[in-house]
Amino acid sequence: MPLPDLAPAPALDLTADVTTLTAAVCDIESVSRGEAALADAVEAALAPLAHLEVVRDGNTVVARTNLGRAERVVLAGHIDTVPLTAVPNLPTRREGDELWGRGTVDMKGGVAVMLRIAAQATEPARDLTFLFYECEEIDGEFNGLARVGATRPELLQGDFAVLLEPTDGAVEGGCKGTMRVDVTTTGVASHSARPWKGHNAIHDAAVVLSRLAAYEARTVTVDGLDYHEALQAVGISGGIAGNVVPDRCTVTVNYRYAPDKDTAAALAHVQEVFDGFETTLGDAADGARPGLHLPAAKAFVDALGVSVGPKEGWTDVARFSALGVPAVNYGPGDPNLAHMDDERCPVQQYVDAEAALLRWLR
Repeated sequence: MPLPDLAPAPALDLTADVTTLTAAVCDIESVSRGEAALADAVEAALAPLAHLEVVRDGNTVVARTNLGRAERVVLAGHIDTVPLTAVPNLPTRREGDELWGRGTVDMKGGVAVMLRIAAQATEPARDLTFLFYECEEIDGEFNGLARVGATRPELLQGDFAVLLEPTDGAVEGGCKGTMRVDVTTTGVASHSARPWKGHNAIHDAAVVLSRLAAYEARTVTVDGLDYHEALQAVGISGGIAGNVVPDRCTVTVNYRYAPDKDTAAALAHVQEVFDGFETTLGDAADGARPGLHLPAAKAFVDALGVSVGPKEGWTDVARFSALGVPAVNYGPGDPNLAHMDDERCPVQQYVDAEAALLRWLR
């Protein structure tokens, strides 16, 4: 069930400096499925801006310029956070050169940067779409980006997208795909006192594990970035009783694959590795190409002047890729501090991100 709405949120002042605005955004609590107050505040702050068309879809807010530019870019960020913990991490507090509190890293600093840019970039070199979406931190069925992409994909179309997830101020291009596959061995059940009457499926799992141990993961270059693939066992199950030789054993493997391949190609590779065994696809999510060869992406990297590397995990940039929009991750905050009790971000990263994106857009 959705969380109950809290008291009306205070207004967001888009003329405030980006650190002050980040604190204000963070202080409007918005745990997943309880984003209404923050969505209201974002919508109210953007609606008066004459250069933007603002659309509300649930607790997701889309704002767009329509200036007839040759290119359109999308800036996206989720407005929800993981739950608060017993350690007080709201309201935010400033300690030296850092802002502490839930959302300061993941990812309300990025949201504040987007809001500041939406207010300032009235005549950008490229048309802009700003996406403030709900429910990123929970099951994908609730994800606001996924919903808008499915029901109103025209709102998300563009030549390039930037997801302002925390990257510690670097550019992380695209993302790897991920899938889980069950590899099953089969035997013959028997009494454990007479194992020669059966065949032990758990013992056969040793072959599966030996193939994993010997597996040499590939490094694949996509659009100039090197993605390190990985194939790992993440679970094993078998046996029905302490006195029965098991007739089935399942090893669950996770394959993280470069964005040069789709689910079908990735599954075919896993099946090749475990040839001779039963393989069953559990779940899969394709990755995203970074598209760094495209003009908007090249201009983005040149304007920022920061390090560029691959996104070794999976993020919502993949949802843009599925819509035919290449995307990168770039935002303030150390992702290693996301969801932590001591979540905090150097305020200079907020300032630098705002300045870099404005350079690119102007």
